[in-house]
Amino acid sequence: MNGLFKFISPFAPDQSGATAVLFSLGGIIVICDAGGCAGNICGFDEPRWFTEKSAVFSAGLRDIDAILGRDERLVQKLEEAVKFIDAKFAAIIGTPVPAVIGTDFRALGQMAEKRLGIPVLALDTTGIGLYDEGEEKAYIGLFSAFASDKFEKKFDVGVLGATPLNLPDKNYAGKLKELIEKKYGKAALFSGENGIDEAKNAGGAKLNVAVSVSGIKAAEYLRQRFGTPYIVEFPIEESHLAPRTSHLESKIDERRAADDARTLIIHQQVLANSVRELLETRGETSDVAVWFKLHAKYARENDVRLSEEDELPRLLSERRYTKIVADPIFLRCPAVRELEFVPLCHYACSGELYAASALENFGKIIGE
Repeated sequence: MNGLFKFISPFAPDQSGATAVLFSLGGIIVICDAGGCAGNICGFDEPRWFTEKSAVFSAGLRDIDAILGRDERLVQKLEEAVKFIDAKFAAIIGTPVPAVIGTDFRALGQMAEKRLGIPVLALDTTGIGLYDEGEEKAYIGLFSAFASDKFEKKFDVGVLGATPLNLPDKNYAGKLKELIEKKYGKAALFSGENGIDEAKNAGGAKLNVAVSVSGIKAAEYLRQRFGTPYIVEFPIEESHLAPRTSHLESKIDERRAADDARTLIIHQQVLANSVRELLETRGETSDVAVWFKLHAKYARENDVRLSEEDELPRLLSERRYTKIVADPIFLRCPAVRELEFVPLCHYACSGELYAASALENFGKIIGE
């Protein structure tokens, strides 16, 4: 049955992804819901909610507000909020309710911006899409609204997609920035740290690095607007990458031809690709599967996007994988438990369930 998930928990939706991009940027974030979606974001999908200060609110929509589409009430509440919060901007994040009643987010954003006197991002997320779709919309909205043509050159590299939802550990962004700076120069994480100023100066970067597929569209936007080149890469410490030898290359080719002892890696595509390259230096062949966006340019022949739960055991059976590298949440699937399993946490899939051991698990994979 399409859409029936018996073992796997629901993944983080698009409104959580949009919030993840904007969470640390110093704005007022309003989840356009009755309260449940905001609760899910703050309680399950946004780990920084428990450690960092951010102005995230629910619009508190009531039945009659939804039925009558009373956007005026929402704008009034925002006007009250900006009296007490020194916000650089406001963001209105869509959920299933405004999607069902057909809220015009563009008009809502313009109306709110005129009344509030600060920039307003109105993102038409629906709660039906997945987190990376929301991140993609938030990045495009962010740079469209704030990236200035009169930028200052404050950093060398812009990093796109380094939200907790994309990482092997919720606190890995700092390590990721360190690795990128080691290779390319001073870096800016556009989804945190120094607030909105980094987005304003995005045009000054010499290079952008998309560490997840959710950042590629924004990287392409910045390339077209400012001419900034970009690469798609999730860096791993060079010392952990064993040099390839002709012997290893031959071994990989032999095993690929025999279709034997294959490994399946499940994560967001860019990180999964890096883990695959790491395993290849050790003589292991592998394919990548994703539940989220699969960018054709960065996929190999046997890589696949999964959309239904029963596709996973079918894939494992048809391709005869013997090992799987994935979030422990997938051990709930009986077919996964029959294989050698290597945990690689993905916050968008399991939230806090395995967060305590996430960094240790990733360290075991990369050899730390």
